[in-house]
Amino acid sequence: MAKSNEPVTIKKYANRRLYNTGTSTYVTLEDLAQMVKNGEDFVVYDAKSSEDITHSVLTQIIFEQEGKGQNLLPINFLRQIIRFYGDSMQMLVPRYLDMSIENFSKEQNNLREQFSKAFGVGGFGMMEEQVRRNMEMFDRAFKVFLPNARNDEAQPAPATKADDFDELRRQVAEMQKRLDRLGEGDKKD
Repeated sequence: MAKSNEPVTIKKYANRRLYNTGTSTYVTLEDLAQMVKNGEDFVVYDAKSSEDITHSVLTQIIFEQEGKGQNLLPINFLRQIIRFYGDSMQMLVPRYLDMSIENFSKEQNNLREQFSKAFGVGGFGMMEEQVRRNMEMFDRAFKVFLPNARNDEAQPAPATKADDFDELRRQVAEMQKRLDRLGEGDKKD
């Protein structure tokens, strides 16, 4: 059966059950999360009102994933997003985030390759450099949208970000030492 370019229609009923009209089966939020991971597009409609509720269902999936301890969104990020609600910059945030994640997605294969090389070669220099460049890119992009963000008292102090980067550096160095010890153990055998 050929794949359609049209998104699958999911209906959400008053009893909170989700019905996949493409497969004629009930699905769970976990099933929808798997569809997203598989690149399958879908739209969720309220069965009674026909209102498009895709946004709230996707948000609910993220909420559940975060609740399972799979914390992908840092606390400072969540707080900053909350601050943007009702702010004059609110209308720019979705497009900025969309562009950022799109660029990150395009670069993920490159990042994976560099990460693999770093582990294979036994060095973290390339990965650390990529992280530094990404941080600089996000910082520059953020300044374009919020030029006064660094002066805002609600923002974390730059020293905090430097401390976080130093902590990351320390952890990377510690992992490098462990890998070196493992490599030395293999050479002795």
